[in-house]
Formats: sequence, structure tokens, C-alpha cells
Amino acid sequence: MLLLVLAAGLAFLIVELGRVAVDRAQARTAADAAALAAAASPERARFQAVRLAVANGGRIVSFDEGTGEVVVEVRVGRARATARAQTVRTWSP
Repeated sequence: MLLLVLAAGLAFLIVELGRVAVDRAQARTAADAAALAAAASPERARFQAVRLAVANGGRIVSFDEGTGEVVVEVRVGRARATARAQTVRTWSP
């Protein structure tokens, strides 16, 4: 009986560790996509960041649009990830 309880506990731990690893990877993907989308369209940066974060299963925790760069922090499950991207500069003659 004790062996059965230990096996069940170990199985639960393995599943949880897998879930955390998936959440971390998904949070990194969502943060990267959100930061790049925001940097590519500075006039609608926050909207694009939220849209891409949600499309990748995350939600925006913080958003900072500084001079020449965007910093986005995204949460997925229990994981958080931060990404930075330089804003697109258009050249006009």
C-alpha cells in the first residue's frame, strides 16, 4: 500500500514538473511574440502586445514602452517571462 502511495505521489510530481516546463516555454513564446508585435507597430503597441500574448495563451503582467524599445512581461499559468524588442524606425527622405 505504501508503495502505491509513493508511486502516485511520484507520478503527480512528474506531471506537475512537466506542466511547469510547458508553462515556462509558452510564457517565453508569448512574451517574445508580444514584444515583437508591439515594436513593429508603435502606434498600436499595447494593443498588439495584448493580442499576441493572449493568442499564445498568456496575459500581460507589465508593459513598458520606452524610448526605442518595448519591454513586455507575460504570465502563463505559474510561469512569467520578459522580452525586449527595439521599436521599428521608419525612414523618410
